[in-house]
Amino acid sequence: MEDTKNDGGLRRPELRLSAALLFAGVVASLLAGLQHPDAASANDHPATFAEYAASDAWILVHLGQFVGMGLLLCGLLVLAYALNVRHGPAGWAVRLGTAAAVAALALYGVLQGVDGVALKHAVDAWAGAAEGEKALRFAAAEDIRWLEWGVRSYQSFMLGSALILFGSGIAATRRVSRFIGYLMALSGAAYLAQGWIIGAEGFSASNSLPTLAGIVLILGWTGWLLVAAWRRTADDKAGAPASAG
Repeated sequence: MEDTKNDGGLRRPELRLSAALLFAGVVASLLAGLQHPDAASANDHPATFAEYAASDAWILVHLGQFVGMGLLLCGLLVLAYALNVRHGPAGWAVRLGTAAAVAALALYGVLQGVDGVALKHAVDAWAGAAEGEKALRFAAAEDIRWLEWGVRSYQSFMLGSALILFGSGIAATRRVSRFIGYLMALSGAAYLAQGWIIGAEGFSASNSLPTLAGIVLILGWTGWLLVAAWRRTADDKAGAPASAG
């Protein structure tokens, strides 16, 4: 079992804040994602570019996704403070997980700038171009799409690494249920798989299973953590001695 005799205890108010941010981030990301156009196969560029050009909410949808990811990753940063683990392998896992979470947030900002803004303007320019310019405009849009693949691939690697590291720290210290840590680590592995597939194949059908697994797992452990954080608070209040006066 992890030696934490020189560490402080679990910071419970921050645990509640972390759990709320994490769950809100997942919900916000899912709600924004539901508005994302996805009728065409994502690797069929002529069909998807036409669909994206017809979308009036494209930039707003991607801003919503950025807000969701921002809440999620800020939740991880608060979780690092709440766990209050400073020594041993678990302390290093949480510190490295924090660094990976910061990198993942920065990469996601770049990703949404590329996908949510640059790609939208590129496909709009292609859709409205004169016939003689369409091939050139299409090639420019594809270049941006491939840049999106690269940024998303590495963002998924960083997010997956952060989740695995945090999950390892939780499982080692057991300051919250170690099974939450296991689910975190599994969701991180799903994101690592997504990063590899997107880098190698783009948005192919091979990515469907890791994507679904990542969504289900991350929704599961964030919901569990939210319930556990508030239940712990209720238990503490029930067991606290009545105040004098």
